Amino acid sequence: MRSVSHMASIPISKAPVAIAAGTFNFSAFSITAQTPIPKTQAKPAPKRRSSKPTKTIPPTPTIAPASPSPSSISPKKVLVPIGFGTEEMEAVIITNVLRCAGAAVTVASVEEQLEVEASGGVRLVADALISACSDELFDLIALPGGMPGSARLADSKILQKMTSKQAEAKRLYGAICAAPAVTLLPWGLIRRKQTTCHPAFMDKLPTFFAVKSNLKVSGELTTSRGPGTSFEFAVSLVGQLFGESVAMQICDSMLLTAGDENSRKEEFHEVSWSLNHSPQVIIPVANGSEEIEVVTIVDILRRAKADVVVASVEKSLQIIAAGGSKFIADTTIAAAAESIHDLIILPGGELGAERLKKSKILKKLLKEHESAGGLFGAIGFSSAILLRHGSLKEKRFTAHPSVMSALGDGAVIGTQVVIDDKLITSRGLSSAIHFALAIVGKLFGVARARSVAEGLVFEYPRMIMKFIGAKIRNGLHAF
Repeated sequence: MRSVSHMASIPISKAPVAIAAGTFNFSAFSITAQTPIPKTQAKPAPKRRSSKPTKTIPPTPTIAPASPSPSSISPKKVLVPIGFGTEEMEAVIITNVLRCAGAAVTVASVEEQLEVEASGGVRLVADALISACSDELFDLIALPGGMPGSARLADSKILQKMTSKQAEAKRLYGAICAAPAVTLLPWGLIRRKQTTCHPAFMDKLPTFFAVKSNLKVSGELTTSRGPGTSFEFAVSLVGQLFGESVAMQICDSMLLTAGDENSRKEEFHEVSWSLNHSPQVIIPVANGSEEIEVVTIVDILRRAKADVVVASVEKSLQIIAAGGSKFIADTTIAAAAESIHDLIILPGGELGAERLKKSKILKKLLKEHESAGGLFGAIGFSSAILLRHGSLKEKRFTAHPSVMSALGDGAVIGTQVVIDDKLITSRGLSSAIHFALAIVGKLFGVARARSVAEGLVFEYPRMIMKFIGAKIRNGLHAF
């Protein structure tokens, strides 16, 4: 399968009929998206990121929209509701991808407070309460899944009324994971529409209209299966809101259209990572850290039963991430440094990596951890931090493509995840799931990683080919 550029232009259709599919490749995993593309659509306005983020001013996305639009045209408005037990990967990926495309996304809590603990324990902070959004009109309402998050959304009378009006007005709405069956079905909003959802809830859907596909577009309704299909879901929504060209550029910018020559994993100097206790993992975060990477890694490692602590290097526990999402760290880096830990994972985000690099406590922690022979992980821009601290010396690694040339001879080109001895590194956004599952495989074994992937609705490779000390040749894949 090739790239998103092979998507066919599809005329607008409001009837729930079969829609021609376009196939594109999200780096390591291929998807088939069914995306109705508007005939004409204003392009979103570009956003600029402040060069010095603070804890009170949200950094804007690093990925600028395709091209500017006239100032008189308002941005597309999107509502992403969340509740206790919402699936954090889904909520954050949907929000981040749509914001990168230029949408004005409001994350709204259906609870009585803005802070919401998600299904994997990540504490998200909404932009507003759902009651404050009740009189607004949205171009799209996108429901993340998770349990009991989907049930909490279903219990919100305000959200039900808003989504029902959205459907009646033939405006876009969507749901992923458990939400199609647990939220939309009781509201009567999937009637006579072909729908998909998480495999665990497929038996709740009307049999005649249930489809076992990663993504299904049926008129104004778009549904998808789970955390592992969140990018597909989000990009499909981008295409419907902004058009095919913006969807393609978002895929390129987020590294979702890497060619088939990119292998999924390459390992050098293999050693065992197995432990005789539950792995203790620290993930330092800062304002400007990449939220998709943070949340994906935390969610997947916790699913595997690792003990994960998110530690803020800022004065506040509340973090404003690269795409504007807000979440609460578990503790401070100073407190985390006092605990026992087996693995330190540095998330990316250009500005976040710069702020992590300036933390004296983190610098000391990294030095002590290396002296103790601990395990290291870095994704995206944060590989540069390990280079500065000497942790990449005589190691093979990868990083975000924009910084690869500055990292030295050890850089491995064309591979999403590189493992060398006790170090694991990854390219960034599109490979975050592979990165986290590779860590699970090293710590717990392939069977655990495959089990976690199944719950994500993410295809885990059946066969692993090891390449020790040599690059993967063209046309040869690591998985």
